[in-house]
Amino acid sequence: MQHDHDGDRVDITPQILLKAYAAGIFPMAEDADDPTIYWVEPKARGVLPIDQFHVSRRLARTIRSNRFEVRTDFDFCGVIAGCAAPRGDGEKTWINARIRELYGALYDAGHAHTIEVYAEGRLVGGLYGVSLGAAFFGESMFHTSRDASKVALVHLMARLRMGGYRLADTQFVTDHLIQFGAEEVPRHVYKRRLAEAIAADAVWGVWPKERAVSGEEVLASFAQET
Repeated sequence: MQHDHDGDRVDITPQILLKAYAAGIFPMAEDADDPTIYWVEPKARGVLPIDQFHVSRRLARTIRSNRFEVRTDFDFCGVIAGCAAPRGDGEKTWINARIRELYGALYDAGHAHTIEVYAEGRLVGGLYGVSLGAAFFGESMFHTSRDASKVALVHLMARLRMGGYRLADTQFVTDHLIQFGAEEVPRHVYKRRLAEAIAADAVWGVWPKERAVSGEEVLASFAQET
């Protein structure tokens, strides 16, 4: 992880946070108990291709089965709590109390969004991130049921595609994201794509918030891949 900007104790506000995203910088904490926030600007940035996003046949079957109910922007606190919970592999969370507060404020202002995955009425997975212009910055995801975070990601990418987004930022590339086509781009390439995306318009609410989105609707937007 590149700590190219480190933790001056600046009083970060939601407005400063949005300006940081527009400049290609995002905040992190060392762990949940450390109140310090530092800025990160990776030399290589992870992105997901919105137009060539890959959905495997196995995952497409899971999505088509509607075993999960998927909604957006109903339970931000539940999603960020799930993302901040200790992982079974012992990995520490970087989501501290101040980050929860900041992103909660962005959510209240309509700049942060969630994709939520439910099974039998219980939240079992999801993700959250920040929307700015036609760019979406994925922050974190979690699951307590197999495939729930993958289903959330597919629903996210379908929404971005249908809503006219131009950039899906993942911060870093992980093995989990590589299977969906994630790639690293150099900082200067990323910043050019970022500027173009932020200057454009996109629609998050391409599907109404008031109802769950079916697997068939989502897969229809990836027809050529599935």
